[in-house]
Amino acid sequence: MQMKNVYTVSQINSYIKNMFDQDYLLVKLYVKGEVSNCKYHNSGHLYFSLKDGDGTLSCVMFAGKRRGLSFPLENGQQVIVLGKISVYERTGSYQMYADEILNEGAGRQHEQFERLKRELEEMGMFSKEYKKPVPAYSRTIGIVTAPRGAAIQDIRNIASRRNPYAQLILYPAQVQGDGAVESIVRGIRALDAYGVDVLIVGRGGGPSEDLSAFNDEAVARAIFGCRTPVISAVGHEVDTTIADFVADRRASTPSEAAELAVADVRALLERMRSYRDSMELWMTHQIRQRREYLARCELKLSQKSPRGMLDGKRMRAADFETRLEAAMERILSQARSHTALYAERLEGLSPLKKLSQGYAYVTDEKGRCVTKTGQVKPGDALNIRVSDGVIHAVARDAASMGQSG
Repeated sequence: MQMKNVYTVSQINSYIKNMFDQDYLLVKLYVKGEVSNCKYHNSGHLYFSLKDGDGTLSCVMFAGKRRGLSFPLENGQQVIVLGKISVYERTGSYQMYADEILNEGAGRQHEQFERLKRELEEMGMFSKEYKKPVPAYSRTIGIVTAPRGAAIQDIRNIASRRNPYAQLILYPAQVQGDGAVESIVRGIRALDAYGVDVLIVGRGGGPSEDLSAFNDEAVARAIFGCRTPVISAVGHEVDTTIADFVADRRASTPSEAAELAVADVRALLERMRSYRDSMELWMTHQIRQRREYLARCELKLSQKSPRGMLDGKRMRAADFETRLEAAMERILSQARSHTALYAERLEGLSPLKKLSQGYAYVTDEKGRCVTKTGQVKPGDALNIRVSDGVIHAVARDAASMGQSG
């Protein structure tokens, strides 16, 4: 006998595990059954089995997944387990790896929740395109919640501290039990028709079963159809309701919803004071710059204005006048000096001065100057001018310097 294909045990177990892991149905499924062989291991892992009248399925929930377990698991409980089926290669046995464990009643609610969530999401009711912005400064805030619950008290406290001028309008709604859905829907529609700036829909914390009204399709459609921005404020942290998905904003608590809806007036006033101080500083700087600029312009204008130009020309003319007077004075002084020199020279040549020194000026009777003896004959009348007058004389004879008389 010839053996062509021989595999090891680990190869077979690995092959079977790979087949399980590739099966889409086994990757994520819900399994319902009764808990048996429940054991909490020291490592934190939880081992148990699910059984019904015809079979048993081994299960394990690792320590990292136990944070989502909201109740202690015990034998005999009817539960629904969400997880995947795979093979443990070491032993070759298959088992369920649990991600979430729900009580059977809670499991049915979860299935209904997931089905409604998928339907509404497919309709586009969770789309961001339909989300309306919450006003930054709301004057009227509508509230749909129980009139005597902790939620309304928290909202009042937060609103009065942040903005005592904001108006709160309460629609006293029933938030759990029979008739809660209809009451919430009426409240949403009434306040939307009234015309508030923003609407808070919610309640305080409580068990998951008490939140069922906020997982109802009628409430979801009322929120989606609301013209007013809606803030959901269901006071729970672990779960998220359908109302949270449909609302324009989600707040984890009513107090947080009040902080989203009501602007903090104190912070606003502080910002306004800061803006005012910054504006005053900026204005002071701008005014100082403008004054300096105007002063420069005024100086330039005064220099280029007709009056300023005339004043400048007057100053230049006065300067020219002063310089001209000084120049004329120098010229006159030089002229006086030259005139005095010429006068001295002329005085030396003056006939009068010669006459005063003993010389005489002789003319004939016709007024001709007599400078030589040859011009005079005996008996000629002569006029002899001396320094103080004229002497009338008659020539007896005339002799030259070379002759003796």
